[in-house]
Amino acid sequence: MKFAIVVNEGPYTHQASDTAYQFTKAALEAGHEIERVFFYHDGVNNATRLTVPPQDERNVQRNWSELGKAHGLDMVVCIAAAQRRGILDENEAKRQGKDADNIAEGFRISGLGQLIDAGIQADRLVTFGD
Repeated sequence: MKFAIVVNEGPYTHQASDTAYQFTKAALEAGHEIERVFFYHDGVNNATRLTVPPQDERNVQRNWSELGKAHGLDMVVCIAAAQRRGILDENEAKRQGKDADNIAEGFRISGLGQLIDAGIQADRLVTFGD
């Protein structure tokens, strides 16, 4: 089965991101395909490379980056939601006149069309968080 995943909540304010990560990991281990992971609303906060959790806590951003790299996941961050929350890639930072970017490895910024496309291409669209 081919899944598209939507993550609507941030990494440390709600269980949704951890649950989405565990679901995605389990689906891949079971031989399913992940069409795309789309981070929307506060879910875009999973994509900042500036997250520094205490050493004895889970690092949700790193978990996503490592999973994405290991499985070649297409992890897309909604551009509008990202801009509102200060999540920028190098191109967007330049375009907005900012002096730095902060998107983590394995994530990319794009628009809602990527969510629509993932929903069309996948057998199931699974949403985590409100």
